[in-house]
Amino acid sequence: MADVVLDLLDRRPIWAIPDWAIAEIRAALPPGWTLHAATTPADGSGDGRGTGPSAEVLEAVRDARVYIGFGVPPEVLEAGADTLKWVHTGAAGVGSSLHPAMRASSVRFSNSAGIHGPPMAETVLAMLLHFFRGLDLAAQGQREGRWHSAPFYRSDTPVRELGGATVGIVGYGGIGREVGTRVRALGARVIGLRRRPPPESPPDGVEILHGLGEGRNEALGTLLDRADAVVVTAPETPETRGMLGREALARLRPGAVLVNVARGSLVDEEALVEALRSGHLRGAGLDVFRAEPLPADSPLWSLPNVVITPHVSGVSRGFWRREVDLILDNLARWRRGEPLRNEVDRDAGY
Repeated sequence: MADVVLDLLDRRPIWAIPDWAIAEIRAALPPGWTLHAATTPADGSGDGRGTGPSAEVLEAVRDARVYIGFGVPPEVLEAGADTLKWVHTGAAGVGSSLHPAMRASSVRFSNSAGIHGPPMAETVLAMLLHFFRGLDLAAQGQREGRWHSAPFYRSDTPVRELGGATVGIVGYGGIGREVGTRVRALGARVIGLRRRPPPESPPDGVEILHGLGEGRNEALGTLLDRADAVVVTAPETPETRGMLGREALARLRPGAVLVNVARGSLVDEEALVEALRSGHLRGAGLDVFRAEPLPADSPLWSLPNVVITPHVSGVSRGFWRREVDLILDNLARWRRGEPLRNEVDRDAGY
């Protein structure tokens, strides 16, 4: 029997919960409570869509009050149907956890939105600078073994300063705000898109657009018309899938840069390839794709104006400190009957 079950021993070493984290969570439990830290490797890929819970975890969760894993499989809710009160996922996305069993459950559900924000924002900044400062042109010259300075000296050179640009952030939540902080530090202006107005006034240099349904489409169109670069950090929901299709990409200014660190389904890949090949877009930095791993025959691999990373923008040794702090804070809030940080809105999908 265990009151709290940790299913966070990911098969990928960087995401496997360290011993110090287990010790801190155990020390924070009320007197008499027990913790079961699973020893069977978990698969947190795809927000927990991996191999499913182990027999060890299903047995441990039968009497548990709290389950913490990478995603919340329906089998976990079924096994803990009589006792579970709160479940938490170490992933930011919750698409794989919003199955019928979760939607019908009264169990409180929280996620790790924003915990991955700092490293993801740094990856976004690197991708933006790659194109704005012409590192792709320099890399091409290096591959060819020649002093390739001519593209930099042209009167119409694509090399420019990020500090003078307008960066549109589609999904101005935890990750989007981290991106905004970094690009504003270089002097860029920010336009952020949200579903609803922000709870507080945005900082200087940030303009917030918001809307639902047609209102969202109008706000997105305004952002696309004005942005020199667009960063996609929105969650995957029925409303956001395919939101950046052919018509949306055509609205971007010639020479704009697109960066996607959210989910591949938000961008029409065929339309993106067309916009990159035609030169309408200066470049694209992509960490996520419609199919992962990206198929070997995808034209994205061979386009010179594309930077590809294998869905690793959130990788950081700093993850576990932030994640444990979130878990401990929410554990205390849950015991006091207070609102949880990052409590998931099952209807909104995040």
